[in-house]
Amino acid sequence: MIFVTLGTQDKNFDRLLKAIDSEIENGNIKDEVIVQSGCTNFHSDRMKIVDYISQKEFDRLMKKCDLLITHGGVGSILTGLSYGKKVIAAPRLAKYKEHINDHQVQIVGEFVEKGYILGLDDFSKLNEVIKKSKKFKPNKYKSNRDNMIKMLEDYIDNL
Repeated sequence: MIFVTLGTQDKNFDRLLKAIDSEIENGNIKDEVIVQSGCTNFHSDRMKIVDYISQKEFDRLMKKCDLLITHGGVGSILTGLSYGKKVIAAPRLAKYKEHINDHQVQIVGEFVEKGYILGLDDFSKLNEVIKKSKKFKPNKYKSNRDNMIKMLEDYIDNL
């Protein structure tokens, strides 16, 4: 099963759902696709689309999925990684009014550079990226949390 999460942004991201729907229609995606669409209003008979789901249901779907396709939000990416899932992240872009700026391009780029996820910049290549995900071995995510806490503690101690 493929779980698609678009987060809770107040902006539409139907560009990603159109690409997924097209790959299902073309027979390239045969898995069940479940979408948490947030504010994106998109209809398809080929995917199960719900706007918002409970945390319990979100966790259940995250555990069950073989692949997570998500927008480029840090929270969504980190959640997928914390569940040990293969993640394809597609940044929302300002030029399509999907976000107010292009910060998700940098977020996705950083995670891709470290080998944690696969990025999707060109939606016409979604099928290629999905195929690549089948052999993709993501690096184990290492949080920088402890280093950040130590830096803050050192800073406070030296005030």
